[in-house]
Amino acid sequence: MPLSEAEVQSALQQVVDPNTGKDLVATRSVKNVKVSGADVSLEVELAYPGKSQFEPIRRHVTQVLKAAGAASVSANVSSKVVPHAVQRGVKLIPGIKNIIAVASGKGGVGKSTVTVNLALALAAEGASVGVLDADIYGPSQPMMLGIAGRPESKDGRRLEPMEGHGLQAISIGFLIDVDTPMVWRGPMVTQALEQLLRDTRWRELDYLVVDLPPGTGDIQLTLAQKVPVTGAVIVTTPQDIALIDARKGLKMFEKVGIPILGVVENMSTYVCPKCGHESHIFGSGGAEKLCRDYGTELLGQLPLDMAIREHADSGKPTVVADPEGRVAEIYRAIARRCAVKIGESQRDTTAKFPKIVVQNT
Repeated sequence: MPLSEAEVQSALQQVVDPNTGKDLVATRSVKNVKVSGADVSLEVELAYPGKSQFEPIRRHVTQVLKAAGAASVSANVSSKVVPHAVQRGVKLIPGIKNIIAVASGKGGVGKSTVTVNLALALAAEGASVGVLDADIYGPSQPMMLGIAGRPESKDGRRLEPMEGHGLQAISIGFLIDVDTPMVWRGPMVTQALEQLLRDTRWRELDYLVVDLPPGTGDIQLTLAQKVPVTGAVIVTTPQDIALIDARKGLKMFEKVGIPILGVVENMSTYVCPKCGHESHIFGSGGAEKLCRDYGTELLGQLPLDMAIREHADSGKPTVVADPEGRVAEIYRAIARRCAVKIGESQRDTTAKFPKIVVQNT
């Protein structure tokens, strides 16, 4: 029995993407529907990188359409990441579609480890990803990504990004000896950040993940005023003293008009490897309360696990060292949620408008 395109669209409204919580028609993900009698072909285009989700979504689409009367279904699922809106008055950087800032008010909460695993998780889902280590005083991404050596400059002006585990990366740590302290005042530090960002020849990144230093000082202010940030992720532990500073970081981004993608609670619980007993060493419920107070989302909770630290120290972070493990699964869920929230935000349309030049003739 032949199907109409309206019947196909109606059936696809039953397919809810578990990552967005919305059906494929509502998110305008369905493209190029072709109906020939009882044969249906279509494309599903996700607005976020979700390689691990392609096959489950394809199966669900096929199942729903066959239940609606389709004899055969050809469904292709893919992703397309586009640039999204940033702060007013700040222009996008060539070669970078979206910038995610990862911040914490306090040091020692595992922000750099979250940054590198978030970046690797986005890459594992099919995105082109870079990491900018904005912690000028304490760069840690070279060690965490297992990258040694100095970046090259092919044109004598811009640096080529270093590469590790499929990520493009730049850090002041690539340009100085590991034992050299950066005894610099604020203006030099902010200038270094801008040079690392703008004088690196990034190659068509869907996302650049920026590892910020702790606090709300010069670097954060420069980022807010001059760097086109699509959204920010706040990292904290459940401990009250960490949450006090996390609130400051969150409010800082709110003040400068950068959307908060959500909060990641690190060191949430500790499970004893011998007896399996679960302990809340740093307290519990802190990040949930923070999210309720500020109307933001708890993106995920990560355990206090020695393996996470060992993986990062060895230059093979958890997402690549144990890709099928529980912790890597949590990181991938956090990454997809960040990407979904960016995908649902306002798209950047500045590239669609022509430049108007006034000349005397």
